[in-house]
Amino acid sequence: MSEEFKLPKRSRKRTRDVKRKARPELDGDSAWGAMRYCDNFEPFWDFTDGLERIEDAAVSCNEFIDRFERPYKPVVIRGCSDGWMALEKWTLSRLTKKYRNQKFKCGEDNEGYSVKMKMKYYVEYMQSTRDDSPLYIFDSSFGEHHRRRKLLDDYVVPKYFRDDLFQFCGENRRPPYRWFVMGPARSGTGIHIDPLGTSAWNTLIQGHKRWCLFPTQTPKDMLKVTSAMGGKQRDEAITWFSTIYPRTKLPSWPKEFQPIEVLQGEGETVFVPGGWWHVVLNLDDTIAITQNFSSQTNFPCVWHKTVRGRPKLSRKWLRVLRDQRPELAKIADSININESTGFASDSSSNSSSSSSSSSSSSSSEGEESGDAGRGGDGKDSNTDSGQESLTAKKKKKRRMAGMSSSMGGSSSRS
Repeated sequence: MSEEFKLPKRSRKRTRDVKRKARPELDGDSAWGAMRYCDNFEPFWDFTDGLERIEDAAVSCNEFIDRFERPYKPVVIRGCSDGWMALEKWTLSRLTKKYRNQKFKCGEDNEGYSVKMKMKYYVEYMQSTRDDSPLYIFDSSFGEHHRRRKLLDDYVVPKYFRDDLFQFCGENRRPPYRWFVMGPARSGTGIHIDPLGTSAWNTLIQGHKRWCLFPTQTPKDMLKVTSAMGGKQRDEAITWFSTIYPRTKLPSWPKEFQPIEVLQGEGETVFVPGGWWHVVLNLDDTIAITQNFSSQTNFPCVWHKTVRGRPKLSRKWLRVLRDQRPELAKIADSININESTGFASDSSSNSSSSSSSSSSSSSSEGEESGDAGRGGDGKDSNTDSGQESLTAKKKKKRRMAGMSSSMGGSSSRS
């Protein structure tokens, strides 16, 4: 039985409307639960964690750069969230009470517009869903809203990640970079690489997340789920773990491309260096905060990819760097963008209902798109450690340009 029949009438209607907009390719209730993962989800907990842990209090910023950021080595950090108000405030009951009628993004429609759901309806859905890959809140605009921005008061950026060079682009011009993330078991983020060479951190407030990380040189074709394998759910994390993951355990899987597996618990922060493929599955109800960043350490790679993928943004960025950070402007001037960075790029844009997955196509260095997330389906492009797709904005601009020409140059929507 679908969870929609257990929900109050109004909540049921809102859920159906959101599903229809966010994932129109799933036609009808039965398509959302066709694989019945809800009935046999326990095996997804069965794996061995293999990632190093460090304590925030025991490792300095310089040591972190030398041991992890500069060599592009993932790690789990404990203690970053000590003292955060989020540990007390970010519970389902308190979030429902405080943000009851506030809308949070959980997808995009085919026109690139955000699909949002009030917190009170989403929590009801979250607590009753039996969907294979449920809707997933991935909201990057909370910091810009006069009520939702209060979430910013509940956490602080960990000390290792405060070098935020995209701030010099200006808050309105910079790519999306921070997300409030919330979802039930079976929701998650499909396989992807974060855009523009950025690294990311993800701190889990509630629940458990299962991660698989692969080095940047892992061939895309080994990691992506094909349409034949995954059908309409090919971009979902749970589909990846059901189809591709078992292959990584076969003797034929190359040792150099073995995944690093992680069971992220409450209060733990996962550091994902730029260029690493990763996929994330929520094992129970989860609430997290995640941000992407460009630091002085990863700037050469980020600059290279930004010039190739976002040339207009890079020019504006460089003008400010010449004034504010001239030493970085010199580095930018010295980089040959015609040479490979040595890091893979995932050009799939737009992610999903359930997540933020990745998809169809990856790009070469010369095709860098600056997007992460779902490709072919045109959905929400968010990731557990990634930036939102810019494809939707481009679609809107093209649509607006067409409207302007047809309406005699008018530039506003009616």
